[in-house]
Amino acid sequence: RSVNIVAFGNERDGFSEDNQQPSLIWSYLGRSALISQIDSSLSASHVGNPVFTEYQACVFGNVRLVVHDCPVWDIFDSDWYTSCRLIGGADIIVIKYSVNDKTSFQELKDSYVPMVKKALNHCSVPVIISAIGARKNGVPCTCPLCTSDRRSCVTTSEGVQLAKELGATYLELHTLNDFYIQKYFGGVLEYFMIQSLNQKSSEKMKKRKKTQKCHRVQPPQLEQPEKMPILKGEASHYNADLHNLLCCCQCADVAFYPEDLSTAVEAHKIILCSVSHLFMLLFGVKSPSDAHDASIMQLAQSLFAVEAGDPFPSSPRGVPPCVPPVRVVVKDSVFCSCLPDILHFIYSGAFQWERLEEDIKKKLKDPEKTEHVLEKVKCILKTPGKLNTVKDCRSHQLKRLYNTSLRLFFNTPVLADVIFKIQGATVPAHRAVLVARCEVMAAMFNGNYLEAKSVLVPVYGVSKDTFLSFLEYLYTDSCCPASILQAMSLLICAEMYQVMRLQHICELYIITQLQSMPSRELASTSLSIVSLLKKAKFHNSDCLSTWLLHFIATNYLIFSQKPEFQELSVEERNFVEMHRWPSNLYLKQLAEYRNYIHSQKCHCTVM
Repeated sequence: RSVNIVAFGNERDGFSEDNQQPSLIWSYLGRSALISQIDSSLSASHVGNPVFTEYQACVFGNVRLVVHDCPVWDIFDSDWYTSCRLIGGADIIVIKYSVNDKTSFQELKDSYVPMVKKALNHCSVPVIISAIGARKNGVPCTCPLCTSDRRSCVTTSEGVQLAKELGATYLELHTLNDFYIQKYFGGVLEYFMIQSLNQKSSEKMKKRKKTQKCHRVQPPQLEQPEKMPILKGEASHYNADLHNLLCCCQCADVAFYPEDLSTAVEAHKIILCSVSHLFMLLFGVKSPSDAHDASIMQLAQSLFAVEAGDPFPSSPRGVPPCVPPVRVVVKDSVFCSCLPDILHFIYSGAFQWERLEEDIKKKLKDPEKTEHVLEKVKCILKTPGKLNTVKDCRSHQLKRLYNTSLRLFFNTPVLADVIFKIQGATVPAHRAVLVARCEVMAAMFNGNYLEAKSVLVPVYGVSKDTFLSFLEYLYTDSCCPASILQAMSLLICAEMYQVMRLQHICELYIITQLQSMPSRELASTSLSIVSLLKKAKFHNSDCLSTWLLHFIATNYLIFSQKPEFQELSVEERNFVEMHRWPSNLYLKQLAEYRNYIHSQKCHCTVM
């Protein structure tokens, strides 16, 4: 017997200095008198980024307890398949949040609660919502990148309303002491454990009684279908791609110089403007009247000087590739000496603030100069209209800045230096982003090809909507197909341009959609699975084509009645017949059993 518990959310205040306090789940497992033989392990999407911690223990003496503690909600964004699998196998779900982190609570309520509802799919799994911490008036966040007021706490009524939406049990744990952990939280959790065990025992008894009805001849046992191949998602390398762009300096369109013009540091306007309103003003993306903050304009004028006569990308068609980079003179010599480190910080995602501090401290070895440079970086990154009183920029406060910044320039002529012509329409884009994110386009724009010397680039073999979805992935690292057919079109485009991670995302989307399709819908759908199989094979999607063959074999009774089944090749047909479910042997045994039951009913039982 076993009980599976899945816990989501972070009970710690994200802005507290004490990050060593034990979690709610670990505190319960360590203090409860009913728990024994505790073991734990980490699961990670890639090195250094744990997705969840798995605990295994014994409860009530001999019941196996498995707990998956997921402190980061990003698992729903990065790996929807894993998050659905965890919720689907859960007997109890625990949702945790800190009452002193209003922003995280609002994000939980607006973004992730709907996902939890969707994953539950009307299943009657008990949910416990735990509001943790004593409410206090915290120090307001002074980071110029933060727009929310963190002084407000999550009220009891807000927590109760969230619990009503999920049909959950609401608990407030003012501190993680013995009373709240063992008697309050532990009492509720153990009640649901007992309920779960009782339900499982009842279902097991029903199955046992059902199998004992026929004593003489047992029906043939239908084995489970073969397990289908599991596709694993690929970790994102979005920030690494943009950082490599800075290192190789391809498609650079701006060069920073000291006042003596002795050295040059090349960069890209599109990247700089995506994280800073100051650079938008400097390169003409915005006018001073749009800034609504005179301090940003003053800093731009005091820190930089754009060399006169250099063209700005005001034309919708962009600038030709032959135009040399815009020359910008850095007036502050100390800031100029640290410019390579600052650019590495920006190109790496603009969230590794502690690393930037350490690099500048090592280079300058002067606290006053270090503080001077860091203050200017904060001003460069500030949002117009916000006070610049930053004293403690933390990486976790800045981390969300870069995820959507390039989206501002997606499918817009601003700073565009290449125009794609597709199906009679034009789509503006930026060579720097394309070169950084796609190796095929990097070769196309930097090699001896016609596209390398042309602003207008024709695109063939793909629709405009599919190509726009492809470009959106390059700019934002996200992909949301509207249907299986659109996902297949996007997969073909990704294979054409050799963007393997996007291809894997499309494969996972198609598999997830097909797995969730009921048998009745699968039988009546006009979607041709065999056609998807042919396309997957033709475009070298080996994982998807193998999975689709298993899918057809697993649903043999449905697909064998469809005309498209005849389109399978001899090799494919042999594979399907070999792995079909149910097997021919089972169907033969079932027919014999039915004949036996029918013959028994025909016997005369008159005494």
